[in-house]
Amino acid sequence: MNNYKINGHTLINLGYTPAPWFKEAIMHINTHQLSEEEIHAYLQKFKPEPFVELHQEAINFSVNIKAENELETENVESVLRTMKEVMKTPTVVNGAVMPDACPTGGVGTIPVGGVVASRNAIHPGMHSADICCSVMLTDYGKADPKLILDAAHSVTHFGPGGRDRNKQFRFPSDLLQAFEGNTLLHDKEMIQAARKHLGTQGDGNHFLFVGRSKNTGNTMVVTHHGSRAPGAILFKRGMAIAERFRQKLSPKTLKQNAWIPFDSKEGQTYWEALQIIRAWTKQNHTCIHDAIAERMNISVENRFWNEHNFVFQEDDIFYHAKGATPISKSFLPESNPLRLIPLNMAEPVLIVEGDVTANNLGFAPHGAGRNMSRRQHKKSQAHRTIQEVFEEETKGLDVRFFSDEIDISELPSAYKNAQTVRRQMEEFGLGQVVDEVLPYGSIMAGDWQRNAPWRRKS
Repeated sequence: MNNYKINGHTLINLGYTPAPWFKEAIMHINTHQLSEEEIHAYLQKFKPEPFVELHQEAINFSVNIKAENELETENVESVLRTMKEVMKTPTVVNGAVMPDACPTGGVGTIPVGGVVASRNAIHPGMHSADICCSVMLTDYGKADPKLILDAAHSVTHFGPGGRDRNKQFRFPSDLLQAFEGNTLLHDKEMIQAARKHLGTQGDGNHFLFVGRSKNTGNTMVVTHHGSRAPGAILFKRGMAIAERFRQKLSPKTLKQNAWIPFDSKEGQTYWEALQIIRAWTKQNHTCIHDAIAERMNISVENRFWNEHNFVFQEDDIFYHAKGATPISKSFLPESNPLRLIPLNMAEPVLIVEGDVTANNLGFAPHGAGRNMSRRQHKKSQAHRTIQEVFEEETKGLDVRFFSDEIDISELPSAYKNAQTVRRQMEEFGLGQVVDEVLPYGSIMAGDWQRNAPWRRKS
């Protein structure tokens, strides 16, 4: 081999996959006229590590859910089927399923209501695009709930996109500096999105809920939304990084379960970016809650929050919660142990606390979940008008849709039975209810696509 110059085909014939290092290796070998034995010795440093194989059998996980009717049976079977595939991912060491679980995506995608623990690995697909989807509660004392709801309606923002430039909230300077200091967050696209989407709630199942404390009678607001466009952009970048590692480390791993090793430079940067997005999301809630107090000219008596769509770390284990409320005190940096579990607009928001057990892994449900898709639910209500469904299911409540278009797929019948979820919380030891925010009214995005500009044009 040392009598002629090698090329890329030579390396491929030796069993190597084309890679950026080919150019360096070819130049070195040809310059030094290495012998065949010397070439093999030299190429050892480019030899890839063996692929990490899937677990042959799914890692055991705790099942904190049971079916109580035929519809739930189908849902639970689907949840367990997809969870078993997730638990074959090489990094996974433990997992759990909550009572509000429902499948989302193809088999092998973590279900809503799923918790997956992995060693030294962050799986972007397991926290999904809605990074840090979360809930915040503010106690406004004895304020009139109708006036609070009116004020909230005037300051919040639902629907696609962000706020008009003239209605944007101030982007805190320390938060801006954090974005600028992280290589995944510091570009123009990301920072513009963070400015524009601050103080927005999006659509789908995100809401602003007004009610009264069962214990004190005080008026409280609970908001539900995630990190909006900044989180979606980071998720896309994280999935791209994870895919590169998947191809290098474990091609048999499903793409949606690809991971970023925490001990890599990329892992450290992504973990830091997640914490910054968490801080942005908390500020997103805070802007709306503070604006309500300012509009009403009243003070705030109490406030706390928690995410239910995030990644939590204990030593080298990373707990991925796809719609699960953390009740372990070690998972949140805030000192308040209280957590929030909303059920549906006609049911109380539960205020809970709890202890870590072997089966809950430090988590509780994040809501009531669904037994059927939005489309299936709408089909099941086709024998009634939208107005009839709305009036029956929101009787006695002040329920508003920001788009002025009712979305029946967000009405109570679209969700699992709230009492079933509460019973299973108690049965499986998934947190204790210490107070309830009894419903007065709520605001959601509604079916904003019904009268979207492109529909009106057509």
